[in-house]
Amino acid sequence: MAEPTPSPAIDSTVPHSARIWNYWLGGKDNFAVDREAGDAYAATFPEVIAIAREARKFLVRAVRYLAADAGVRQFLDIGTGLPVMQNTHEVAQQAAPDARIVYVDNDPLVLTHARALLTNTTDEGVTGYVDADLHNPDQVVADARNILNFAQPIAVMFMGVLGHVPDSDEARSIVARVMAAVPSGSYLVLYDGTENEAASEALDDYKDTGAVPYVNRSPEELGRLFGDLEMLEPGLVPITQWRSDPAAEATPVDAYGGVAVKP
Repeated sequence: MAEPTPSPAIDSTVPHSARIWNYWLGGKDNFAVDREAGDAYAATFPEVIAIAREARKFLVRAVRYLAADAGVRQFLDIGTGLPVMQNTHEVAQQAAPDARIVYVDNDPLVLTHARALLTNTTDEGVTGYVDADLHNPDQVVADARNILNFAQPIAVMFMGVLGHVPDSDEARSIVARVMAAVPSGSYLVLYDGTENEAASEALDDYKDTGAVPYVNRSPEELGRLFGDLEMLEPGLVPITQWRSDPAAEATPVDAYGGVAVKP
């Protein structure tokens, strides 16, 4: 596979989680170092490939529900990663052509591809990108205000990114500060990997490559990230069980997710 040409701001010598995730999902926006790290990770924890694919299905189900059934017209996808398939704006604008989506990330490669690929699928909708770090939620909100109307409900999304915040108190603070800025009737969509011995070993090896470390949490810890929000049925569950088609076969995975509404 031909290597993408990195910009001077992109380090192609150290694995990057967004590019590894892109590789696991069958994308081409990754380097040899990412594929090597991804293969090594999957050799220790093979379930991660299923988690990547099921996580995208969870995103699709959650966004489609919020746009089609809950009437949400604004989405704030924080830590979006590299575009691959069935991205948030595509799913939302298919259900609601006037949906407005803001993607947030601070990786140069993600920014490059966002500008090129994360564009409206409808004339009525809006798709924007904020170059900001999820560790600075106040800046995320300030920049998102340029595109979204914070007087109207917003679906805030943290999809498999809060493991980049090792301290659980800080992770809860980040989520709480963003949710404090959005009005009643807004939603939080969140999922992340859960603790598993093989996954922990793979994450330790991944950290040794020089990549930014990632941590998994227990379902109880993930549940606390939702704070006082009201969980929608079926609650915080393995992502394969969140409003999935009962007739469809889904591989159980060590990742939990849920959707909650702000009263």
